Amino acid sequence: MNRFLKFVHKEFLHILRDKVTMLILFAMPIVMTVLFSYAVSSEVRNINTAVYAPGRDYLSSQIIEEFCAHKYFSVKRVVDSPSELKTVFDDGEISLVLVFDNNFAENAARSKAQIQILTDGTEANSAAMYANYAQGVINGFISRYNHLDESAPVVSVSVRMLYNPSGKSEYNFVPGVIGLMLLLINAMMSSVAIVREKERGTMEMLLASPLPPLQIILAKTVPYFSISSVITVMILLFARFVLGVPVAGSIMLLVSLCLIYVFLALSLGILISTLVKSQLAAMLISGMMLMIPTMLLSGMMFPIESMPAILQWISSVVPARWFIAALRKVMIQGADITLIAKELSVLVGMTAFILAAAVKKFNVRIDI
Repeated sequence: MNRFLKFVHKEFLHILRDKVTMLILFAMPIVMTVLFSYAVSSEVRNINTAVYAPGRDYLSSQIIEEFCAHKYFSVKRVVDSPSELKTVFDDGEISLVLVFDNNFAENAARSKAQIQILTDGTEANSAAMYANYAQGVINGFISRYNHLDESAPVVSVSVRMLYNPSGKSEYNFVPGVIGLMLLLINAMMSSVAIVREKERGTMEMLLASPLPPLQIILAKTVPYFSISSVITVMILLFARFVLGVPVAGSIMLLVSLCLIYVFLALSLGILISTLVKSQLAAMLISGMMLMIPTMLLSGMMFPIESMPAILQWISSVVPARWFIAALRKVMIQGADITLIAKELSVLVGMTAFILAAAVKKFNVRIDI
């Protein structure tokens, strides 16, 4: 019995001294509980709204005030001209637009008033929910107004999804899946690049070479980058010709965006490879610990604006968030480089930071 207890004690010490195991055992359940509790929510909040009301009158003003007071809507912009309506969704800040017709109150008295709800169809499921919420607010206001005034107005409400009039869910999920797959595949492939040399005992040969750490890391990355470029083209062709997702923007811009993201994912995998001591640990970290945040905090499945503020802040360090947003703009909206400049800048900045961290963490001598 004493021998058995000593073996149990030894195993406890082995587990407690293994930082990766402790991280998986204790940190992962907490992180997953927080993410699934707050990020996974079907409730819509913080719908950034714009308003176009030519000849704004008392009735349209009351409806707009109703949206301003509603807890799920936030009126961020007043559109001044019809031409501005064409670009209101370009920066990704506005999710819904209310368009009132001219002489709204006068037309309402004659039962001819119209409100058009415009939504960004690149996220079809969210757009449908936003439109339903907006219709509910308008119908609720008109119902209360009718109850107070027998000569109440009659208002017709129409909904239009821009960029995706048919409301196909593929337009939303395919860019998200591409972002997830490219990150996981490339990070998992490259995460074993350096740690494999440690396990096989061939690190001495690398360190004895005249190449500096940066060139060694780039040499490790180039083969994976070449293979990943082919995989990326295959995925894009599959999305276009099999799943029917359009490519409204520049093909060159789309491919360039994907290749920047691929290099970022490979750099992230190399960084993981410099931090761990076994291929198993590298695969676990690059797989499990990247997949959950990417699925929940990138906007792939759940709207970021509906998350608590702290999770929105955390999501800003998730590379897939910026890639998926830019990919949707290029593929669905046909955006040019000026409209995805912010996302591109973030991705390039992340790549440079991660690559610099990987070079710094690359050991110039073997840990014994």
